[in-house]
Amino acid sequence: MIGRLNHVGVATPSIAESVRVYAELLGATRAHEPFDLPAQGVRVCFIDLSNSQIELIEPLGEESPIHGFLARNPRGGQHHVCFEVDDILAARDTLKAKGATILGAGEPRIGAHGTPILFLHPKDMGGVLVELMETPKEAH
Repeated sequence: MIGRLNHVGVATPSIAESVRVYAELLGATRAHEPFDLPAQGVRVCFIDLSNSQIELIEPLGEESPIHGFLARNPRGGQHHVCFEVDDILAARDTLKAKGATILGAGEPRIGAHGTPILFLHPKDMGGVLVELMETPKEAH
């Protein structure tokens, strides 16, 4: 079921500052233009790596779910890891049958890559928030 690591999500109070840090300290050379995901309450910027991506996520508006994370971690930090799956509904059904908790209503929503996503509760995943993302069709 689990596919490749697609990205590591990093919450940040400032995408611009985080891009600068990744470029100056780690030599990252390709950051995409930030964009808003109002339905999820976040602003997003992807940094390309040779084998994956870093997803920088910044709160968008006062209702952003990232505010709570940043209240506990004011400088930001690792928020989630995202793995690809071939079929998001099959993955959801298999995980639910095994007792995993799917966050939200349990229905996929469209994520930052334009494909269906779900999140698994950290209590079932060793304390790590896990995002599952349906593998983009062009990746097949």
